[in-house]
Amino acid sequence: MSPRAAGSDKPGRRADRFADYGPPRRVTGGLRARSTRGAIGASWWSRRFLEVLESFALGTRLTRGRSYARAGQVLRLEVTPGEVTATVQGSRSRPYEVRITLAPFSATLWSRVEEELAAQAFFSARLLAGDLPAELEELFVAAGAPLFPAGLGELGQWCSCPDGAVPCKHLAATFYLLAEAFDADPFALLHWRGRGRDELLDRLRVRRGGAAAVAERSDSDELSSAPVTGAARSVPVSGAARSVAGLPAASLADAVDRFWSAPVPLPDRPPTLATGTELLLRQLGAPAPAIGGPGLVERLRRAYRRLGEQGSG
Repeated sequence: MSPRAAGSDKPGRRADRFADYGPPRRVTGGLRARSTRGAIGASWWSRRFLEVLESFALGTRLTRGRSYARAGQVLRLEVTPGEVTATVQGSRSRPYEVRITLAPFSATLWSRVEEELAAQAFFSARLLAGDLPAELEELFVAAGAPLFPAGLGELGQWCSCPDGAVPCKHLAATFYLLAEAFDADPFALLHWRGRGRDELLDRLRVRRGGAAAVAERSDSDELSSAPVTGAARSVPVSGAARSVAGLPAASLADAVDRFWSAPVPLPDRPPTLATGTELLLRQLGAPAPAIGGPGLVERLRRAYRRLGEQGSG
């Protein structure tokens, strides 16, 4: 079981002989693709992932595993930082082991990305709501940490089957199920790149909530230093209620205008998001498969990017 080189076939008849080794063994309880016909991938990030793979001239090879993915031949799929592992049932009695690797970002790169994310309320709000906006890809690229591989050499592909083609049916089925895993949990893509959902969101909350946390601690310190009278001490107040906390009831009418004040200073103007030349292409979505063939969107994206660089030069 030696790792095969990504993007290369073993020559001659060996790959051809094993390409049609036989029908896969039926299994129960496998991971079945939700898409029963047509393209696989519903969200922009899963479609983009498959577009990138197709741009590496893997389009026709990927289709070999589509029936495996829809038949539930993938028994197990796990995403960890830098590595995706799967077990796929083929034609032999023993399932095949699959591994796909992609280098995770370094701690320095992630710190730079988190700083950029926290600086723009748009991204923080969408991520905290469990969504990955399409503009996120541009932010990662600008931070020097592209979400998707730029070349086939960045992907390590390994399968224990005897088929010499890369990707084989088992690797291709895993790619399709991985794309659907990104649909179900968009943070799985970021987890593959080295940052899990909980860790990333906690870091964003810390970066964006620094000022609010200081105010909360200040309020708590003031309450804790006040004498306790009667029953239990009041719990710390938060939000806009801070503006009227501690005022006697008679003066509340004079503080109505303060109630709607922000608990922390707000910027003079809403944050803006600078978008690149690819925004319209993502909003329109991919054209019909008959137009341009596999990888058309990726080729257009690269062309728009070069035109944008020439226009700004």
